[in-house]
Amino acid sequence: MLHVCPLSRLEDTLSSASPSHVLSLVSPGTEVNLPAKTKPAHHLVLKFNDIAQARDGLLAPNRTHVERMLDFSRDVAHKGSLLVHCWAGVSRSTAAAYVIACSTLPNTDERALAQHLRKVSPVATPNPLLISLADTLLHRNGRMIQSINELGRGADTFEGNQFSLDPAALIELA
Repeated sequence: MLHVCPLSRLEDTLSSASPSHVLSLVSPGTEVNLPAKTKPAHHLVLKFNDIAQARDGLLAPNRTHVERMLDFSRDVAHKGSLLVHCWAGVSRSTAAAYVIACSTLPNTDERALAQHLRKVSPVATPNPLLISLADTLLHRNGRMIQSINELGRGADTFEGNQFSLDPAALIELA
């Protein structure tokens, strides 16, 4: 199971979802404190700014970030559950959820998966740079980024909703 939430809902989501692993996507300088029961090997923190292209003074997501995210999530997809969060739960975490779902289900139609993401999170506006990098790494030939571009911006919001994606249910989208 894949869970997504903003940082403000992290504690509640940890309690309600009881994920085996946590992926934190935060800006440099942001600290994430998880309960002591979370094993350090089960928590990956990737620090980069939520930007879609390089900007002076900010750290853009890069290929190494996506590779680490995919490596971390690979085993979890088959052996546990993963909670992904970012600051607002709108851009970085929804991009990561889409990327991880595409990686876990390589035969799933990218467009159908993007539309499902919008259904469960009307505010989802996945970071296009993360999607583009993953599209290349996963050899999706532009289909991931095209699907996200077609999806467009989600509803305006200050903060995203908590939602879950069940890989077993997503197989139907293939």
